[in-house]
Amino acid sequence: MNRGMIVILSGPSGVGKGTIRKRIMQEASLSLAYSVSMTTREKRIHEVEGVDYFFVNKETFQQAIDHDALIEWAEFVGNRYGTPKDYVEKLRNEGKNVFLEIEIEGASQVISQYQAHDLITIFLMPPSFRDLEDRIRKRQTETEDIIQKRLEKAHREMTLYKNYQYVVVNDQVDRAVDEIIHIIAHRMAMNKGV
Repeated sequence: MNRGMIVILSGPSGVGKGTIRKRIMQEASLSLAYSVSMTTREKRIHEVEGVDYFFVNKETFQQAIDHDALIEWAEFVGNRYGTPKDYVEKLRNEGKNVFLEIEIEGASQVISQYQAHDLITIFLMPPSFRDLEDRIRKRQTETEDIIQKRLEKAHREMTLYKNYQYVVVNDQVDRAVDEIIHIIAHRMAMNKGV
């Protein structure tokens, strides 16, 4: 059995990463396993421990950092989020391709730790910055101050696409999903030496 790869999907907030991920995870031929992150934030009513997140206290999270037990971590709005190394390696050893939908900061941490042949790194780009702003505003879930912070961050992040192996424009969900499925399938075939 071939060891699985790590598939990273990154992009600015509001670009549609979650929608794309959900569709791609349905493609059984890709042997994908979604990586469950560890977080210090409070569990929401609909969330399930070990499915949505591994919910831990700040001390446990700090111990994971201190013991190099995370392949990436970041802090956002006072809460920490990270990807447990043992969990990812267990899935890879089972032949699964581990799917990480992570922030650009976390992605750069993973990219620095793994060799290129172990990774499929995909940057999801909006068709335009104006389109991205429209998507963020249509959510109607945040104050203008938070929207401006997200847009400033997105503007910085969009310049980092060069750090990824592939760039996919999310101009139409079906097309973007098909392109990403093709990329993953192609890389799986290359890894098997086909």
